[in-house]
Amino acid sequence: MNATQIHEVLERAGVAPSKSLGQNFLVDENIAKWIVAQLEIGPQDCVVEVGPGTGALTEHIAPLCRKLILVEFDARLAAYQRERWAGDDHVEVHHADGASWNPLPLFAEQPVKFMGNLPYSAGGAILANFLTSPCAVERAVVMLQKEFIDRILAQPGDDAYGLLSLRIQMDWVPRALKTVPPEAFSPRPKIDSTVMLLTPRPADELPPYDHRLMDELMRRCFSQRRKQMHKQLPDSPDWADVAASLGISPTARPEELGLRQWVQLTNAYDPHPLHDTPQRDDELFDVVDGDDNVLRQATRREVHDRGLIHRAVHVLVFNKKHDCLLQKRSRLKDRQPGVWDSSAAGHLDAGEDYETAARRELEEELGITDARLVEVGTLPPTEGTGMEHVHLYAALYSGRVTFPAAEIEGVLSFPARLIDTWLERRPQDFAASFALCWQKVRPMIDA
Repeated sequence: MNATQIHEVLERAGVAPSKSLGQNFLVDENIAKWIVAQLEIGPQDCVVEVGPGTGALTEHIAPLCRKLILVEFDARLAAYQRERWAGDDHVEVHHADGASWNPLPLFAEQPVKFMGNLPYSAGGAILANFLTSPCAVERAVVMLQKEFIDRILAQPGDDAYGLLSLRIQMDWVPRALKTVPPEAFSPRPKIDSTVMLLTPRPADELPPYDHRLMDELMRRCFSQRRKQMHKQLPDSPDWADVAASLGISPTARPEELGLRQWVQLTNAYDPHPLHDTPQRDDELFDVVDGDDNVLRQATRREVHDRGLIHRAVHVLVFNKKHDCLLQKRSRLKDRQPGVWDSSAAGHLDAGEDYETAARRELEEELGITDARLVEVGTLPPTEGTGMEHVHLYAALYSGRVTFPAAEIEGVLSFPARLIDTWLERRPQDFAASFALCWQKVRPMIDA
C-alpha cells in the first residue's frame, strides 16, 4: 500500500491519527516489503500482527502464511480490517489491546511468528504479553522508536541498560536490522524508528533458573538503580558470599551485572531445595511385573536403559474454571526434555506407595501441600507410558505454585478445549504419557 491508498483507508474508516495511541502509519511500501521479508514466513506459519492499522504490513504477510491473526486496538481500524478480509478464512481480526489479548491459543497454532509496528507507550507491555517464556512465538520482527530499541539492546555500562534490556534478553537475542526515518510515516514522528529481530536464546547458553524469581529480584533492584543492590535483596544467603561467587563488588549496583550474573544471582537466592537438582541416575526404583508385583530394585539408569517395568504417578491440577495446569519439562530431563506434561509427575521411590508419591511430587514440583487428591484411574505399562504402571490423580487448586528450575521450565493453565485442539494438531509437543492421561481424565471434566 502506498501513501495515497493508506490515506484513503484512514478517511474511509473515519480515523484521524491519534498521538496518544502512537498512530504513525508506515507509508513506504518498499520498507514494508523489506520488514515482512525479515520474518521469514513459511507456508505453515501462523503470523500474529499487533497493530495492523491500515494494513501496510498485512498486505504483504497474508499471501505467505497458513493463518494470520490481527490484533488491533482502534475499533474503527479493526472494523476496516474485518471488512477487508471478510470471506478469507485464513485471516482472523480481533479488536483488542495487544498488551492483554490472550496468547494461549497460539500454542495450538505453532509454528508462530510475531510482527508489530508498535507504539512506544505500550511496546513493553505488548512484548511481555506475547514473548514472556514459556510462549508459542519462535521468531519476531518489531518496529519501535529507536530510543526504545536502544534500551532493549543495551549492555552493562550503557546508560540505557536496565530492566527492559534484561527482560527481553532473558529469553531472546535482539538485533537491530534497520533505522527507519520519520519520512517513512504519516504523520511524521519527530524521531527515527528501528526494526528489530528477536530470535530465541539458545537453550544451552544459560543454566536453568526461575524466570519469575529473577524478574522479581531485578524489579526490586532496578526500582532504586543508583543504590547498592544488596539493600534490595533478601537477607539470606549472605551477600558477601554471593558477590564473591559472581565476581562483583559488594557495593555493586544493578546496572553493573550482565545477564549471566543475574542468572547466577537468581540461583543463589532461589529458596527451592531442588532448584539445581535434576534427576539422579542412582535413584532406586521398584522393578515390577505386568501385574505390578515387586521383583527387585534397580537404579533409574538401569530401569530406563533396559526398559524395565516400574511405577509412576501423574497428577492433573485444575483451577475453579477447570483449566488444567501443565508443566514444560526441563531440557535436562533424561526422557522427553522440553515437552509439555502433566501438572506433576514422577516415579515411585523403592518401597513407596502411589498416593504418597503423588503428594510428594505435588510438593516437590509445584509447592502444593494442601490439595485434595482424587484417584482417577490407572494405565498399564506400555511404550506410551515408558513401561510404567501409572496411577492418575486429579486435584483442585487455584493458588500460587513454585517449581524447581532444574526440572521445570515453566507452568501455565490451559482450558480443556484448547488442550484438545493442541493435542490433535501437535501431539509432538507433549509427553506421550500425558496424552494417555488426558484421554483418561477428559470425559470427567465436562460431566
